[in-house]
Amino acid sequence: MTASTSRPVIITVDDDPGVSRSIARDLRRRYGEEHRIVRAETGMQALEALRELKLRGEPVALLLADYRMPQMTGIEFLEQAMDLFPLARRVLLTAYADTDAAIQAINVVDLDHYLLKPWNPPEEKLYPVVDSMLELWKSTPEPSTDETRVIGHRWSAPSFAARDFLARNAVPYRWYGVDDDESKRLLEAAGVDGATLPVVITTDGTVMVAPTEAELAAKVGLSTAPAEAFYDLVVVGGGPAGLGAAVYGASEGLRTVLVEQLATGGQAGQSSRIENYLGFPDGVSGAQLTDRARRQAVRFGAELLTARQVVGLDTLGSARRLTFSDGSEISAHSVILATGVSYRTLQAPGVEDLCGRGIYYGSATTEGPSCVGQEVYIIGGANSAGQAAVYFSNHARRVHMLVRGPSLEATMSSYLINQIEAIDNIEVHTCTQVVSCKGSDHLEVLTLENSSTGETREVNSEWLFVFIGAAPRTDWLPGNLQRDDRGFVLTGPDLHSKPAGWALEREPYHLETSMPGVFAAGDVRAESVKRVASAVGDGAMAVTLVHRYLEML
Repeated sequence: MTASTSRPVIITVDDDPGVSRSIARDLRRRYGEEHRIVRAETGMQALEALRELKLRGEPVALLLADYRMPQMTGIEFLEQAMDLFPLARRVLLTAYADTDAAIQAINVVDLDHYLLKPWNPPEEKLYPVVDSMLELWKSTPEPSTDETRVIGHRWSAPSFAARDFLARNAVPYRWYGVDDDESKRLLEAAGVDGATLPVVITTDGTVMVAPTEAELAAKVGLSTAPAEAFYDLVVVGGGPAGLGAAVYGASEGLRTVLVEQLATGGQAGQSSRIENYLGFPDGVSGAQLTDRARRQAVRFGAELLTARQVVGLDTLGSARRLTFSDGSEISAHSVILATGVSYRTLQAPGVEDLCGRGIYYGSATTEGPSCVGQEVYIIGGANSAGQAAVYFSNHARRVHMLVRGPSLEATMSSYLINQIEAIDNIEVHTCTQVVSCKGSDHLEVLTLENSSTGETREVNSEWLFVFIGAAPRTDWLPGNLQRDDRGFVLTGPDLHSKPAGWALEREPYHLETSMPGVFAAGDVRAESVKRVASAVGDGAMAVTLVHRYLEML
């Protein structure tokens, strides 16, 4: 049961089993349909229940505790319970002789009410009190959530990585700074000190400290293990080309699995706005396009595996075998390589130490709201950098685009150049590059150099987003799978002739690599057009060629 569908909880604590059962019975009779009644017989037992409820994100409306209990009095219990659920209403159950102590407790633990035992008849002595307490709670309810909660530090690279992973995989989450009051309550409930970050709490109350992406994926409901050992088609990479291949492969009856190392969408999935994709005249965000494609692939029956890294590819008779980083394997009749490209790293002093702490590769749209009123710097002059600049201009005081060349015309679409020129708080600095980065626990100072004049200057900024070209993700491929001198996969006519070791009489198909039955699609393919539409087209065409290949087996 998730928090959004949970009934608010009423907890009763009394060490007398008879009294405990009696009050729980009376409460269920009146409030059981709309509330969940939890009964405990010791303060420690009740606190343990509260910690579990806190971790699961369930709302607690009312606490009723007996005053006289061994080991922990009702007042002591309520005092500790306040740290976990400060907005829950608090009622002390007392005997007539303890009314003075109950009155004093109103000041000690901000007690809402005390209730004399016995409370018979409940219609006169119990229910009116509980009714009023519940009405008070409803006026200021503690927010419940069915989202994963992430506790971290703004300048913690692992904390950013966890947030980015969840956001890019469309997993709802809520972020808490480690010093927030709610973070302290959650950490107390989890029994961890927060020294190691991030702390991730899933909707079922599972607590993970600095989890790996694979651990996180498994706990938040993403599929990480293949359902079968053998498929008709394995698609490696979940960008537009890979998603396109998964949609067309599954829709045409192929047993299809898509394997993605980080998150579906690739670089396109991080784009804040794609405005030149066919069929979306008002533009579409990369996240929206990715989500639709992902749901479409699943609807047709494709499997999607997340946080699985493929490290090997070889032949096994007529099959193609893929090896994962954990040593496990899957095989298929055919493979489509759609691993795309990754941004090249910025080579400048200080960059490596500050990555994830003010320096980010890609748009990192999760950071947009944190940039309000600040100076943001973006390196790059292609469409992805321009889209990021437009996005961050909605948050930052000013966005500075640092472009190595003399203008944007050679690398950016004209529609995007026109948009940038029309936005007052975007400033383009041509012939400019970053030569060093400084900061203590996060980025603070950039040193910029004008390549025309050699002049350098320092600027203050906590935000640098890097879009400086792309390198193909092909270093894991076997040596006999041919690539060009930049690492892009050669296919079809670009192989020029039958590759060495090619045992088939026919020439390689248009998107087929030097390994029969293995195809390449999208940005990873040599001489491909680096656009979302062409990547999707590659994926669809590759599936057609897979069919042709399978017919020959």
